[in-house]
Amino acid sequence: MNKIFLIIQREYTTRVRKKAFIIMTLFVPALLSAMYAIISYMASDQSKTIHKVYVVDESGDFKGKFKKQGNVKYVDTSITFEQAKAAMQKDHKEDVLLHIPSTIVSKDSIEVLAKKKNNLSLGDIIQSELNRIATNNNLLKNHIDTASLHKANTNIVVKSSELTETGAKHTNIGATYALAFAGAILIYMSLFIYGAQVMRGVIEEKTNRIIEVIVSSVKPFQLMAGKIIGVGLVGLTQFIIWIGLSALVTKMIGGHAQQSPVMTFMHSLGENAGYELACFGFYWLTGYLFYSALFAAVGSAVDSETETQQFMFPITLPLLFTYLLSVSYLFQAPDSQLAVWLSMIPLTAPVAMMVRVPFHVPGWQLAISMSLMVIGFIFTTYIASRIYRVGILMYGKKASYKELVKWFFYKE
Repeated sequence: MNKIFLIIQREYTTRVRKKAFIIMTLFVPALLSAMYAIISYMASDQSKTIHKVYVVDESGDFKGKFKKQGNVKYVDTSITFEQAKAAMQKDHKEDVLLHIPSTIVSKDSIEVLAKKKNNLSLGDIIQSELNRIATNNNLLKNHIDTASLHKANTNIVVKSSELTETGAKHTNIGATYALAFAGAILIYMSLFIYGAQVMRGVIEEKTNRIIEVIVSSVKPFQLMAGKIIGVGLVGLTQFIIWIGLSALVTKMIGGHAQQSPVMTFMHSLGENAGYELACFGFYWLTGYLFYSALFAAVGSAVDSETETQQFMFPITLPLLFTYLLSVSYLFQAPDSQLAVWLSMIPLTAPVAMMVRVPFHVPGWQLAISMSLMVIGFIFTTYIASRIYRVGILMYGKKASYKELVKWFFYKE
């Protein structure tokens, strides 16, 4: 065990002293906060920009009935459609021309023209206003009192609550979805980033022939375990510093400014912070150990990073598949059969379970998933160590899946 601790210490101290680690650790929270502030400012600035929509209404049914909506202002014109088009071609302003023909023969008879492509929101706003006016016109034609009808309209707001053993408790659906996304993304990114660091470290030591000196004093399994744990502690250190710096940057910016994404994630945890953070820590750790062992085996089987693709694809495909599903389907159906099975399989559980945790996973499912994760990384570590002990001393020979199987069955 002393040798493993020495390897862990070497891996940890070597990496945290690198300039790349210091720069990434110190500047990532600041960059994320700056990006978030810029995006918020741009969105706010965009909302202040007034879009003028010049209306050529040949039917007369819409004239004078348009109302300003947000940053969209309507201007009625008395000129013809051809004159309006000619004026727009000469003018360099980014205005919009709305043409309503005298007879609307189909749904797409009305046309919106601009000197460049319109954004989707502007088109939706114009379409919504046209439908509102057309609906009112139809009601009046059928002698329906629109004023009374609008008074009868109600605006019911539904409050979401969760029924617990202690009674009904208010739930924030938006924060729950945000938490599901954040957990899945953080797990997905960290497994790739720190797993790849383990793989690159193995390749570097192998190509520099440093490994030949190291394995003369320690066993390959001890070396692999020390490297994996050491890089994992580096990642954990970075996460803790990022959270602390994000909190500090948010406090320095001031309460009126937008919060950083990390702090938004922390605030969205709410009352279940301890439970959700514990689940995140467990799946981050076991997921990292599971995948890092596989990454280490891949690094020992090749001589350069360009040769890793054939082995990396089948390893990372389940994780990528689950991540894509999590942002499109799983968060909408966290208790579906697909979500349950993906949260049980160790290859996909770290991402799938983090999507499900904010929606309160049944205790027995969480227990089975955690047990399988522990069994999974122990089994994976055993397989990877069998390949690693042979692969780290192999040079100049391109490995195949058949070769990896032979390495696994080699005797000590």
